[in-house]
Amino acid sequence: MMLGLAVLTTALLFGGTTLFAGGVAAWVFNALPADLAGAPIRRAVPWFYLFVIGSAALAAVLIGWHNPVSGAVLAAVAASAVATRQRLKPAINRATDACLKRRFHLLHAGSVSITLAPIGVQATY
Repeated sequence: MMLGLAVLTTALLFGGTTLFAGGVAAWVFNALPADLAGAPIRRAVPWFYLFVIGSAALAAVLIGWHNPVSGAVLAAVAASAVATRQRLKPAINRATDACLKRRFHLLHAGSVSITLAPIGVQATY
């Protein structure tokens, strides 16, 4: 039972991350002018990271009983999401507000890499 819940929670994490990163964000920027698209994304991103933190932490606990290595990987995903939400996203927002395009692009690329890396890791399960 625990293993089944772990797999479902990991699938939820994988699907939710993929949907937000590849679907919702892309759709918002295609549906709205660039100057308007940033505001809803900025409001959604902290909630997205709470979803990643919660689902990765739950999956880590559930799978950790069966496979400690997988549990550690998922715990690392949760920890990276905490760091990204609390440190990197505010820095991205400051760069945006200050019109520091080069800094924004560098920080945003880091954020995207940190967010998408777990998808690759999860896909190897």
